[in-house]
Amino acid sequence: MLSRNYLVMLGLLLATSHTLFAQTRQSVKIKHATVFLNGAELSSQASINLPQGESEILFTNIAGNVNQQSLNIGAGNGVVIQSATFQNNFLVAEVLSPRARAIQDSIEMIENSRTGATNALTVTNEQIGILSQNKQVSGTQSGLSVAELTKMLDLVKARLAGLLAEKDKLNATLKKTDERLSLLRMQLEEEKKKDFQPGGQLLVKFYSPRATSTDVNISYVVPNAGWSPSYDLRVDDLKSPVKLFYKANVYQNSGVKWDDIKISLSTGNPNEGAQAPALQPWYLAFYQPVAYGEGYLNKNINAEDMQKMPSRNGVSLGGARGDGTAYIVDGIRVNGNRGVNLPQSSIDNYVQTDNSGVNTVFDIDLPYTIPTDGQAHLVSVKSYELPASYRYFAVPKMDRDAFLQAQITNWEDLNLIPAATNIFYEGSYVGQGYIDMRNTKDTMNISLGRDKKIIIRRERDKELRSVKTIGTNIKETFAYTISIRNTRKEAINITVLEQLPISNDKDIEIEDTDKDGGAFEETTGEVKWLLNVKPAETMKKKIAFTVKYPKGKTINL
Repeated sequence: MLSRNYLVMLGLLLATSHTLFAQTRQSVKIKHATVFLNGAELSSQASINLPQGESEILFTNIAGNVNQQSLNIGAGNGVVIQSATFQNNFLVAEVLSPRARAIQDSIEMIENSRTGATNALTVTNEQIGILSQNKQVSGTQSGLSVAELTKMLDLVKARLAGLLAEKDKLNATLKKTDERLSLLRMQLEEEKKKDFQPGGQLLVKFYSPRATSTDVNISYVVPNAGWSPSYDLRVDDLKSPVKLFYKANVYQNSGVKWDDIKISLSTGNPNEGAQAPALQPWYLAFYQPVAYGEGYLNKNINAEDMQKMPSRNGVSLGGARGDGTAYIVDGIRVNGNRGVNLPQSSIDNYVQTDNSGVNTVFDIDLPYTIPTDGQAHLVSVKSYELPASYRYFAVPKMDRDAFLQAQITNWEDLNLIPAATNIFYEGSYVGQGYIDMRNTKDTMNISLGRDKKIIIRRERDKELRSVKTIGTNIKETFAYTISIRNTRKEAINITVLEQLPISNDKDIEIEDTDKDGGAFEETTGEVKWLLNVKPAETMKKKIAFTVKYPKGKTINL
């Protein structure tokens, strides 16, 4: 006879089961993702049939950790959305990430293989046992001749040797299998510890004035997604334009796979908030000394000394704030739709740029598949051919190499975001650079790397070096020679920067400066030469100055 408590628990379980399973289940298809720098808005769709009156549908293939304030559901044909509740699927015993699931599948496959090897070892041991018993045949089969007995023993020996070799092989296989299983199980435990976001479900209550069918559109924002830009810069030669390939590293860990969907990339960030700040009255008040713990104060300590004391009782006298925006630069390259890596020229036909809103949005019409693995996947955004003028740039005091730079104007319409660049020149990869337009004015200077065919030297001129004592002062003269040698087959334009020291002390004077025709900027001390160096030519420039300072002092030169 069932106890009363058991019947109560059974009733609760049946009620819960009714709540969970009575609704119609419907999987939604993710159609579009608008990916922000931090977060993404997913748009899904499903076609449903509704009876007249109220009904509930449990939609699956919904992302986990949804921003519920962003949930937006729409239906047609007069259907009214009465309520919507997001819920996790707690009936799943164990939710694994795609990586963990792949490891689990490998473990199960190897375990099945191990079972076969174990069975084969059992059979081999049985056969060895039977042959071992036949070694007594000489004692029990006295009717056999010596020749027959020898032949039988040779057969047993050969068969037994083969079985023993098979046994050793199976044991070695089992040992390697167990070692592999041990490593996979440890790796599986590590994957389970990672922050994997499982998917969720959405329970929606509808009211329909009549039996009808309708399309349901569901959109919401998830935090576990984002993108960061990256660029490829390619220059074929100094007569060609700069080819800039705009790319995006897209990642998501929303709990659902973005399977063959359209993607838009937005420079916005919904987590920053949309409300403009408002100024509040700024009230001034007299400074109040920090109250220290009882027994710490001394009546003879004044307010100035108190300010010098360390913080006590957990009181902090300082603070800081930071920018929470982060960019993800490094990613794993994955081809586009269905593994097809389309030429960049054709990618441009599928990308539209929308600047009508507050943020820039790149609408990519090609479908992409982004797994829910938190890894960065490369998406081609757009390409540009940028008219550019080229120059070489050198600062011999800091670096003796010449750097090739592309100078680009009208860059404001490119909708660029600060990011790393992969630079290719004359078909070869030359290194990484960085595009940062936040401090760029009219012209953007993009570094294309070092050119070892331009040889630069900066040497101190010992003949002009002198130190003189005049009264209570010392006059010290410095001189440097900068040589630029062009070993390329064509003439080059190169900008060379040097500098003269600047004094912030009235006792230190800079005299007798020689800028050798260079343009001089008084506020910074910068000396600039704009030079045209012919093939095989070596051009030299000189900079010199005298520093006057009191005897007994040392200057930082």
